[in-house]
Amino acid sequence: MVFLSEEGATRKTLITGGAGFIGSHLAERLLERGDEVFIIDNLWTGSLNNIAKIQSHERLHLVVDTILNESVMNELIFKIDRIYHLAAAVGVRNVMDHPVETLDTNVKGSEVALRLANRFKKKIFIASTSEVYGKHVEHDLSEDDNRVMGTVKKRRWAYACSKTLDEFLALAYYDEKKLPVVIGRLFNTVGPRQTGQYGMVLPGFVQSALLGKPITVYGDGTQTRSFMHVNDVLNAITALMDTPAAEGEIYNVGNNQEVSINDLAQRVKEMTGSDSEIEHIPYEKAYGPGFEDMERRCPNISKLKAAIGFAPSYDLTSIIQSVIDYFKT
Repeated sequence: MVFLSEEGATRKTLITGGAGFIGSHLAERLLERGDEVFIIDNLWTGSLNNIAKIQSHERLHLVVDTILNESVMNELIFKIDRIYHLAAAVGVRNVMDHPVETLDTNVKGSEVALRLANRFKKKIFIASTSEVYGKHVEHDLSEDDNRVMGTVKKRRWAYACSKTLDEFLALAYYDEKKLPVVIGRLFNTVGPRQTGQYGMVLPGFVQSALLGKPITVYGDGTQTRSFMHVNDVLNAITALMDTPAAEGEIYNVGNNQEVSINDLAQRVKEMTGSDSEIEHIPYEKAYGPGFEDMERRCPNISKLKAAIGFAPSYDLTSIIQSVIDYFKT
């Protein structure tokens, strides 16, 4: 099935951060369904390797530039039909090491994308994050829950606050300017092409296990996370963008199967057949004094299910196996 714009032509879609882990998979998905795809990426955390097999595709257009370049963004958004805004500073390591770039990219970049989307009234998906919930521990997280943030003195929370501002701004454009906006809070997306370079836990574990290096767990390992395969994320966000009733709403996009980091490390070790030791390193040693982390992060996905009939198709075992297979090849 080829997706057409309202005028009957092939749909044109812009992906900011399209050479990144999620963005490159999304670009492939949209090309497969017949879209003409435009990518803008400054290649800070994205890579041309991620889009190597589609880079010469006749319906793929790549711009290597920053989303802060308004003249370039203006030209791109003018010519397309809809936007997936994925560009952001990602990874705990990046946030801790590059706070200025994190805030510039996440706040100013999103402001540019939303303002220009509104100028030409182009539908836009805003990729937010489970980090906006902060230090909640008592239950699975629902979209209307209050947020529990740490002090501004702790750099860890800069990413969460920047993405929260993105959400406020997106909803303001929807309410005041009637801009069609959909917001997805992504929970620990994993899969092929993701690396452990910026503090992503599962690929880091798998790489270490396959190389026979220690599998490093930060903190005591009792903190829990919920991992979702990138293919399931694509199923959810593309369906949300094709659902008019999702406009002006926020959705958790995640898998509600929860696992402790200790258990995750053990499962990776067993599934790789590795002799690697599992070692624990204090947060302070890894990220500096005063670092804080979420003790729990598990989504309530009932709203997403009600909107698009969504249920994850990958369980934790198949998610881990897909990452192992990727690094083996």
